[in-house]
Amino acid sequence: MKVLLDTCAFIWLVTDNPKLSELAKEIFLDEDNEILLSAVTGFEIAVKYSLGKLHLTEPPREFVVHRMNANALTELPVSMAHALALQNMPSHHKDPFDRLLVAQAMVNQIPLLSANQQLSAYDIERIW
Repeated sequence: MKVLLDTCAFIWLVTDNPKLSELAKEIFLDEDNEILLSAVTGFEIAVKYSLGKLHLTEPPREFVVHRMNANALTELPVSMAHALALQNMPSHHKDPFDRLLVAQAMVNQIPLLSANQQLSAYDIERIW
C-alpha cells in the first residue's frame, strides 16, 4: 500500500515521538508499504523553522533529507494537478500545507497518515 505522511506524522516518526499511533508504526514497519513524503512537508518544515516555530537538531535541508534516506521514504513532488485540485476543495480546513497534502491524497488516490481529525471531512482516506 502507498501512504502519504503529513508533516506531524513525519516528524513524530523520525523522532520516535510517543504521539505516533500504533497503527502508524505498523504501517511504517511493513516493508510492503511505500511511504511517501510530500515536497509540501519540506516546505512547511523550512517555513516553520525559519520563523522559529519549529526546533530541529539540524537545519531543515539536512534534517529532512537525512531522515528520508534513513527511512527509505519516497518523495512526492507537487504537480500542477495537485495545485489545481485546490480550486474545488471545500474549506473545511484553512491550513494551506494540510490542504495541499489533502489535494495530493485526492489526486493520487492514496491514504493520508495524519493525526489531524479535521482532515476526515475531506473525501480522502485518513489513517491514524
